Amino acid sequence: MKKPLSLLALALAAACAHAAEVKLVEQADKKQVDVLVDGQPFTSYVFWADQKKPLLSPLRTASGNIFTRGFPLEKVAGERTDHPHHISSWFNYGNVNGTDFWNSPPEGYSRDSKIPYGSVKHKAILAMKSGEGVASLKVSSDWILADGSKVLQQDETLVFRAAKDLRIIDRIVTLTAQDKPAVFHDSKEGVIAIRVTRSLEEPSTKAEIFTDDAGKPTAVAKLDNTGVNGIYLSSEGKVGEKESWSTRAKWMTLSGNVKGEDVCIGIFDHPKNSTFPTYWHNRGYGLFAANPFGAKEFTKGKTTLNFTIQPGKSETFRFRILIHSGKLTKEQTEAQYQQWLKDQAE
Repeated sequence: MKKPLSLLALALAAACAHAAEVKLVEQADKKQVDVLVDGQPFTSYVFWADQKKPLLSPLRTASGNIFTRGFPLEKVAGERTDHPHHISSWFNYGNVNGTDFWNSPPEGYSRDSKIPYGSVKHKAILAMKSGEGVASLKVSSDWILADGSKVLQQDETLVFRAAKDLRIIDRIVTLTAQDKPAVFHDSKEGVIAIRVTRSLEEPSTKAEIFTDDAGKPTAVAKLDNTGVNGIYLSSEGKVGEKESWSTRAKWMTLSGNVKGEDVCIGIFDHPKNSTFPTYWHNRGYGLFAANPFGAKEFTKGKTTLNFTIQPGKSETFRFRILIHSGKLTKEQTEAQYQQWLKDQAE
């Protein structure tokens, strides 16, 4: 008996008669590369001068629905105005050699920190390839410590895939230590992350600061949870932040409804990653992150990792971001995960 096809394989098969064109368009003056699917925007790889790391911004579903938070790039009524460094989707870490890359705020914002801030600076676009159903972008960045020295070189391949009801981003990241060991001191702040819109948060009654209709940050004593319906699910069956935060799992999804569209967002770890399975730094207020390095924080001190890359040595990490229009069961998500493994084996 033949094995059933995954949702991605079925979608790709259905789209064969008219495979989506995934096109990369560099806009050098804007410091970004736009990703278009059949001429419609999906996301952009951006390396703006006022940001402290490259971003994928914004992220959209196959129907064009933006599901990442607008703040601080734009003021959207009803959105939280916390954590200005949580911008759409990014890759960095809270403590490398005593420098904080995660919390480093964009220009115009300030944050207190016990350790100095660093930045991840885009260096070069190495290659771009558009195509039917898939496109790839190769880029290089430098991790710059607070003292101005380069601690890591990041060489990355981003693969963008499109099919009916599906958008996918694969991030294959190689980190190379420079003239000194690069020590990822255990921190909960990392590594591959998405900050989602209000409707994908988990309902909460905690007082917060939100953006009002005039675009001003406003204290709200009691939250209106109308339309707020996000829920986390891990590959190990953990549901919600309370059960799943700090646990280890090969994948995690965040599901909900955005502007009338059912959406399931997933982050997939990979067995080739030396820290597999990753820990999860997923918060009900809308931060969705996989963190392979923060063992001490997530085990309450029972385990300390201090993951280290020796001078001249490299480590490669593989992650997939899956964006599915419609609901996914645990079994359907596992089928998608198996497709991720198959794609990486090819």
